[in-house]
Amino acid sequence: MLKIYFRRILDNKLVLIGSSVILALILIAIFAPFFAPYDPVEQNLIERLQSPSSKHIFGTDDLGRDVLSRMIYGTRVSLSVGFVAVSITVIIGTILGLLAGYSGKISDNIIMRFVDIMLCFPSFFLILMIIAFLGPSIYNIMIVIGLTSWSGLARLVRGEVLSIKEREFIYSAEISGLSGMRIMFVHILPNVIGPIVVSATLGIAGAILSEAALSFLGLGVQPPTASWGNILTSGKDYLHIAWWLSLFPGLALLLTILSFNLAGEGLRDVFDPKVWGRF
Repeated sequence: MLKIYFRRILDNKLVLIGSSVILALILIAIFAPFFAPYDPVEQNLIERLQSPSSKHIFGTDDLGRDVLSRMIYGTRVSLSVGFVAVSITVIIGTILGLLAGYSGKISDNIIMRFVDIMLCFPSFFLILMIIAFLGPSIYNIMIVIGLTSWSGLARLVRGEVLSIKEREFIYSAEISGLSGMRIMFVHILPNVIGPIVVSATLGIAGAILSEAALSFLGLGVQPPTASWGNILTSGKDYLHIAWWLSLFPGLALLLTILSFNLAGEGLRDVFDPKVWGRF
């Protein structure tokens, strides 16, 4: 089975393009001290707001800091928020979706009514409210985005479980006397991994965008720590004279989110039996 999926991934151009860019971003984040030409927090007021040049490829900001170095270190922030927040989302959404889909009507009704309540609130405004109360920090952002983004995944997993639990191999497992927990996590969960992976990949893009928006509003990662969002924030006041402060982090966000979306759409085709035929 793994060989089949691996071959499909290699045949899918969307996955290959998206994952190649994602891998490059991960390497940049891990080896940021080697790629960054300058210290991202080092100020040099003499060289403030310099346009892109051979010395400062992406120019400098209002405090004379090298924009390229800050963007390279900002990659760490964006990817960390994306992966950690989505990990929280996947854990909560998967567990609640499995319980709702398999455990019976009472558990299903309780969990899904809670999911409906969560879906009633605009997620970004809920994040804004909680961050404003807790205070802005990268750890709060990771946790809050993860804790407010699981409802869609829970509903997706529940729908998959409701379909899978009617299959014969589940009846066989129940007749054999296996516990409900073992059936859910050993027999059902492997069959819903595909939709979970697709949802998580697309969710990372959403989490990165949410972090950038929060940082842009001043409720995200706080200076002097570099993030793409707070670089954009510093650039909005100098847009008429320092276009590079908005252009380059904006392009980085566009490229990153597009890459995760391409990978997610490609993985959806890889795991979709309607595209590849049932096996």
